[in-house]
Amino acid sequence: MSILIVVNNPANWPLSIRGVEVVAARQYLSDPSYHRRTNTRVVNLCRSYSYQSLGYYVSLLAEARAQKPEPDVSTIQNMKSATLVRTIAEDLNELIQKTFRRIRLDRFILSIYFGRTLAQRDKELGRRLFSRFRSPLLRALFTKRNGDWYLQSVRPIPASEIPPSHHEQVIEAAEKYLARRMRAFRASPSPRHCLAILHDPTETTPPSNLPAIRKFVRAARRHAMEAELITRDDYARLSEFDALFIRATTFVNNYTYRFARRAAAEGLAVIDDPLSIARCTNKVYLAELLKLHRVPTPATVVVHRDNVEPLAEQLTFPVVLKQPDSAFSLGVTKAADANAFIAKAAELLAKSEVVVAQAFVPSDFDWRIGVLDGKPLYASKYFMAPNHWQIVKWRTTGESLEGKAETVAVADAPPQVVRTAVRAARLIGDGLYGVDLKVIRKKVYVIEVNDNPNLDARCEDRVLKDELYDAIILSFIRRIERLRSRGRRHV
Repeated sequence: MSILIVVNNPANWPLSIRGVEVVAARQYLSDPSYHRRTNTRVVNLCRSYSYQSLGYYVSLLAEARAQKPEPDVSTIQNMKSATLVRTIAEDLNELIQKTFRRIRLDRFILSIYFGRTLAQRDKELGRRLFSRFRSPLLRALFTKRNGDWYLQSVRPIPASEIPPSHHEQVIEAAEKYLARRMRAFRASPSPRHCLAILHDPTETTPPSNLPAIRKFVRAARRHAMEAELITRDDYARLSEFDALFIRATTFVNNYTYRFARRAAAEGLAVIDDPLSIARCTNKVYLAELLKLHRVPTPATVVVHRDNVEPLAEQLTFPVVLKQPDSAFSLGVTKAADANAFIAKAAELLAKSEVVVAQAFVPSDFDWRIGVLDGKPLYASKYFMAPNHWQIVKWRTTGESLEGKAETVAVADAPPQVVRTAVRAARLIGDGLYGVDLKVIRKKVYVIEVNDNPNLDARCEDRVLKDELYDAIILSFIRRIERLRSRGRRHV
C-alpha cells in the first residue's frame, strides 16, 4: 500500500516523514496517474477543508477513487457541526473534567497529532477525540465556566501553524501511525466485504456474550468477509466499512442510535437500522402499531398524567407498567391495586410524558422467536427468575438474577407462536428482531418486539450452532450487494 500526503504546496511543507509521497493538491486532483492508484491511502493535510476548497476536493475525490482519505468528507462536516461536537463532548464529559481538573486557566488548546498528544495527561482524551474526528492534525479548544470544562470546537491544524518545537513529535507520531496502517494492510488479503461489530466491553448485560462475538467474527471469515470489533470511540471510522452490526444495547438517546443513523446515511448495511431502533425501543409506539394491525396483545392502555386516576378506577389489577424505553426488565413494574398503580405511575411519569399499562398475564416462561429478514431464525423459552414474575430479577445492589433459557428447533415451537411472531416483526421492518410472546389457554399474545435481541453462545445457538451466525453474516452480504446494485454504496 502507498501513502500519499497531499498538501497545498510541497515546497512549503515543513516535515520530513519517511515512507510517504508528498504531492501537491492540484497535481493530485488533475494528474491521471493518481486517478488509477489502487491500494492507496490519502492523508489530506491541506490548509483548509472548507466547502469547495482544494482540501475539500482532495478528500471528496479520494473517496470516489476508493483511496480512504483522512479526513473523509463526513469527518470534515462533523468538525463543522456544533451539535455533533456538543453531543460528543457530553459523551466525554467525565474524561474532560478528569483531564483538566488541575489546570488553573480558563482556556486550553489541545493539539492532537496523528492521535497523539504532547502531554501524557492528555493522552486518553486525545485518543478518544481522534477516534471521533479522524483528522491527522487536530486542535480542540476547551473553556472553563463555573468550574466545569467544555469542548468549544474541534478544527484541523494547518501545517504552517505547527510550532517548530513540535515538529519532532509530529514526525514521530506520523511515522508510528502510518506504519501501523501499513502493517494492518499487509496482515491479510483484501476481503470481499468489511463488517464493523459495535460492542461495549464494559456492558454488564450485553446482547451477545464474548464467545458469541468471536463466533460472528469466525463466521464472517468463512464467507470471505472481514469483521472488526469497534467501540463508541470509532464513530469517525464508519465509512471504512460496508456494514454495521450493533451488539451493544440500543436506545434512541444513546450513541448506538447515532452510529446506526450515520451508518445508514453512509450507505452501509445496518442491523439494527435506526428506524427499527426507534420503533422497537418505544413501547408506546409498539402498543399502537400492534393494536392498529390487530396483533393480539394483553389489554394495553397509554397512561399520562390526566388519565391516571380514571384508569385506576377502570383497570383490572394487577397490571404491568412499562417505561417506553425500558429494557432487560428495568423500568418495568407491577401494580397490584389502584393505590399502587397511582404511586408507580407517578414515578414513571416523572421521567416520561406517557407510559404503558398492560394487563398482567402470568406464565412460567415467555417464547422468544428470533426473526431475520422476515423469517423465523430460532425459538427460545425464557423462564421467569426464581420466585419472581419477570425473566430478570434486579436486586437493590444492581446485580441481576435470570431465569433459565431453553432453545428448541423452530419446527418444534407452536406454529401459531411462530406465525404471530413473524407477523409482528414484519410490521417493524426486515431486520433482526426478537419477538416475545405468551401462550395462555391456547391463545397467543405478543408482549413486545425487540430490536437488538440476545444472541449468546450456548443459549440461542444451541440448536443451529454455527448456522445461526452464518445466517446473519449471509444476510449482511445480501444487504451489501443489494445496496451496491442500487448504487447506494460505491467502492
